Amino acid sequence: MTAELYAALARLDSAGRTDFPDVYAGLEIDERRGMAIVYRVPSAAFDDHVRRTAGGLPVELRDAVHPLASLTALQERITADLRLWAGRGVRINTVGARHDGSGVEVGTEDVAAALRDLPGRYGADAPIIVVEQGPVVPLPAADAPGPRTARGPRRSPAHG
Repeated sequence: MTAELYAALARLDSAGRTDFPDVYAGLEIDERRGMAIVYRVPSAAFDDHVRRTAGGLPVELRDAVHPLASLTALQERITADLRLWAGRGVRINTVGARHDGSGVEVGTEDVAAALRDLPGRYGADAPIIVVEQGPVVPLPAADAPGPRTARGPRRSPAHG
């Protein structure tokens, strides 16, 4: 991927979010093929914008069902309700809009409960994709205090 293509993608993403929020869904970089994929709800105006902005760089347009703006709104609703779901016994571990416009992915260990309960709150037609996902466990920073299993204990500079 060239710097020129990355710059074009940054412009496309920005314009998609601000000027075309009703159609823009997201981007994907296909390193193997050396090209970008732009997902959008079909729109001649946005397609023309993509072609002009890409200026002959390798960009493929693919259809999406939902624009990023509507998926982000749903993602924010679900995120705002995390305590509510925990109180109902559905622990949601991850929430994120898919870059291809297919829906909002909800990761939980309680798949059956989520499939049963989420549509009641967000609508039977809400584009929610429930996947099995355990809790996210952040990795410690390399300089964080605490025990080390691979590198041994941390030593202070005074004790070399």
